[in-house]
Amino acid sequence: MQELFMGVDVGSVSTNIVVIDKDINVVSSQYIRTNGQPLETVKKGLKQLKSEFPDDTRIHGVGTTGSGRQLVGVMIGADVIKNEITAHATATIQFVPDVRTIFEIGGQDSKIIVVEDQMVVDFAMNTVCAAGTGSFLDHQAERLGIPIDQFGGKALSADRDVRIAGRCTVFAESDMIAKQQFGFSKAEIIKGLCEALVRNYINNLGRGKKLEPPYVFQGGVAANEGIKAAFEKEINHEVLIPEHFNIMGAVGAAILARDEIFVTGRKSKFRGLSAADLEFTPRTFECEDCPNHCEVIEVKVNDEVVARWGDRCGKWTNSVQQLDL
Repeated sequence: MQELFMGVDVGSVSTNIVVIDKDINVVSSQYIRTNGQPLETVKKGLKQLKSEFPDDTRIHGVGTTGSGRQLVGVMIGADVIKNEITAHATATIQFVPDVRTIFEIGGQDSKIIVVEDQMVVDFAMNTVCAAGTGSFLDHQAERLGIPIDQFGGKALSADRDVRIAGRCTVFAESDMIAKQQFGFSKAEIIKGLCEALVRNYINNLGRGKKLEPPYVFQGGVAANEGIKAAFEKEINHEVLIPEHFNIMGAVGAAILARDEIFVTGRKSKFRGLSAADLEFTPRTFECEDCPNHCEVIEVKVNDEVVARWGDRCGKWTNSVQQLDL
């Protein structure tokens, strides 16, 4: 029977669930819209896995990453819970061992990771400005009446260059309207928009960093040929896109879980695919025991507390005994 390991990347826009074998071959992958319901989204993914694999299938280790990693990690019994930088870098180094710079653009955030000798030495994240994210492109594609899957091809077909102000979504939209009134085509405006996004990304996240090849571009936006071309124009160098570019966070989480189990020899804490049938209830409360007034997140299953986190002192976090469900 195969030794399988699972990685879950819970983002604000999408949740990716990946299963790899011990040789790090991806044997199953899912992309599910989170829609503000991370627990229900992961349950849906687990049910899909139950239908894909035989009943006696055993997952030997599980890792979670992304903005919802803590909550989902508690829900499914993760063996490792890691931040997005670590997960993305782990996967990229696996597939492109000599990578030096990682460009990652997702639906709601973007990040840049600098690697040296297969170690992360610097990084930056953008979680505030929408002008450098996939949701910005989705919105502009809808406004222009162009399906997002045709966006990149349109950019590559442009005959002329047009500069779009890309430092802010509001400025970009007004500038696009002005350029349309000047007679530039949709293809030319889309090309300018792609270049504005990349310019904004490099100026904000790459400022003060030593960016060197090989360059790897990943995240859902890496499917956009126009953005890839804009990166190559901006840095004057080839940009590589890995095979699993859109699920690298989940792949990295699965690899980290695999390594954890192999190194420690411990039995996985994974609750099994039947975790999809458990009822988890999250809530928050404010601790008033000191001036910090920490917001504590608490998760219950069947009216029993299974996890708490968010307190600086560890009082509430350490008060919970992990349940064997």
